[in-house]
Amino acid sequence: MPQILQAIGLSHSYGAFQALAPTDLALSEGEISVLEGPNGSGKSTLMLCLAGLMRPTEGTVRIEGYDLYADEPEAKRRLAFMPDVPRFYTEMTAWEHLRFLALAHDAGEGFETRAEQLLKEFGLWEARDLLPHLYSRGMSLKLGLMFALIRPFKVLLLDEPTSALDAVTSHMFVARLTALRGQGAAILLSTHDPDLKSGLADRVFFLEHGRLSVA
Repeated sequence: MPQILQAIGLSHSYGAFQALAPTDLALSEGEISVLEGPNGSGKSTLMLCLAGLMRPTEGTVRIEGYDLYADEPEAKRRLAFMPDVPRFYTEMTAWEHLRFLALAHDAGEGFETRAEQLLKEFGLWEARDLLPHLYSRGMSLKLGLMFALIRPFKVLLLDEPTSALDAVTSHMFVARLTALRGQGAAILLSTHDPDLKSGLADRVFFLEHGRLSVA
């Protein structure tokens, strides 16, 4: 299968501390990869570097051939990312957040239909006009997932996507990820959930002390 994302020699250090040792990683079309490892192993550092939100100390990331840092707009047009703690604007409702993100990624056509479907699937339709700071942890996580799903992408990166989801939403989300895989998306998710790994993973990576291996 074609490789959509390629990370070559990717590393990151915080001062003298090397959080991520030089790492090669490739994500392929129509494949779900799971990243696991203990707390503090470097998973979030790796995800942030792959998402272009943290510059690596060394190495490159390419998405469909576009360098994530030299060709950032083209690379990020193909990339969606949800961190373990989603961030929100303080004066925008959930609906306004979704509309803003869709328009920012040239995905305004059919927005209202897509947004309504997502909000109903994730059980937030009745709360669409609330400010996200009024949401519970689980509701915030659902909204963060919708941020990624409201726009087109080729690569989807998810950091602990089910950590605060209820069982019904988790089941629905697994079905949606399975459908996205069938549509050719390359997906990498970091998780401590063994059920999520066993039910979805085509490949499993293990990260410990900043060093990546194939589990």
